[in-house]
Amino acid sequence: MSDTDLLQKMFQAAVFAALPMQCVASHLPERPKGRTIVVGAGKAAAAMAQAVEHEWGGDGLSGLVITRYDHDVPTDFIEVVEASHPVPDHAGQEASQRILDMVWGLTPDDLVLCLISGGGSALMSLPARGVTLEDKQVVTDELLRSGATISEINCVRKHLSAIKGGRLATACYPAQVVSLIISDVPGDDLSVIASGPTVGDNTTLADAKLVFDKYQIEMPINVQRLFETKPPETPSLSDYRLEHVTNTLIATPQMSLEVAANIAKESGYIPLIMSDCLEGEATHMARGHAAIIREIVNDSHIIKCPAVILSGGEATVTLGHTAGRGGPNAEFLLALMIALDGLEGVSALACDTDGIDGSEDNAGARIGPDSLKRAQALGLNPQTYLDHHDAYTFFEAMGDLVITGPTQTNVNDFRAIVVEERPA
Repeated sequence: MSDTDLLQKMFQAAVFAALPMQCVASHLPERPKGRTIVVGAGKAAAAMAQAVEHEWGGDGLSGLVITRYDHDVPTDFIEVVEASHPVPDHAGQEASQRILDMVWGLTPDDLVLCLISGGGSALMSLPARGVTLEDKQVVTDELLRSGATISEINCVRKHLSAIKGGRLATACYPAQVVSLIISDVPGDDLSVIASGPTVGDNTTLADAKLVFDKYQIEMPINVQRLFETKPPETPSLSDYRLEHVTNTLIATPQMSLEVAANIAKESGYIPLIMSDCLEGEATHMARGHAAIIREIVNDSHIIKCPAVILSGGEATVTLGHTAGRGGPNAEFLLALMIALDGLEGVSALACDTDGIDGSEDNAGARIGPDSLKRAQALGLNPQTYLDHHDAYTFFEAMGDLVITGPTQTNVNDFRAIVVEERPA
């Protein structure tokens, strides 16, 4: 098996392990005495709803989930609405209001099954009173460009929302709430995944304001007024309305990395899972990985070759107001290729498990030991593309983009690096 084939096989296995049809059924609760309403949001929400219908059939089943445009799959009883991601739109706002309307007035005999996955923050977008959708669009765009972490971004989102940060769960009270959650955040913090619509929140309005201050983001006037009026905080972890809520992780980045590690082991490589929760600038992360690779190649005691280094989490890119095309995974690989400087025997793949790197049509990209030489032969200057955050254009010219289309799941970044034995 070639290194390219191994990389692709590991990535496919990691995605497959997190597909809703693989992980939803075993976590479904017992059907209730009363009504069953299915709601949710995320890039995997439609596929999760489909998996629920496949297991339960349609008897007494109704509800609505929100997913990203082009992520719809056929369902018979649970309505699927498509909306914009990562910047919210009116479709997501209207669907979110409909979800709240569906769960009002329930009884303790009723069940709300909530299907949550990455992307849910943008998709389940219902602004807090006094804040407009346009305000949230401006704030979201600025946060995404700032290099803020997902925890920081979702802290702000929760406090500008009428449905996130535990507010969906309190609207369901006194019904039973079971949330099945596919994690796309470093550390699997339930309150951060999709901004925790069914999870008590330990952040405050003051914490959200600190994010604006840290990244020097100007608040729209309506957001300023919201902070000045000091509305009620998000429901706390001890809120009595959360007593009937169960939140269950059904797929995580670590689970997918372990599946990939088993593939590597079966193929004769020694796997090393660095971490499932790395965060930071893609370029800095790439340099850190390159340093470890060189240690391994130079016969350090970290791990012996042939080896596979695996990592997950979420790389970020701080963009100016003028930038090229490319997401954090492609930028990571471009920076890694430069840092390795043609080091022999190293191949790598970096992809987002949802099939979308940033806002482009690729999941990520791949490199091999000859990538730098091929780039030079094509007249491409890798550093220039990196400086302009234009990794997509670079790898498109190289023919090394990885394009999968939407995968219907999301356990965030997947990075795999194959390090072959050096010739004697």
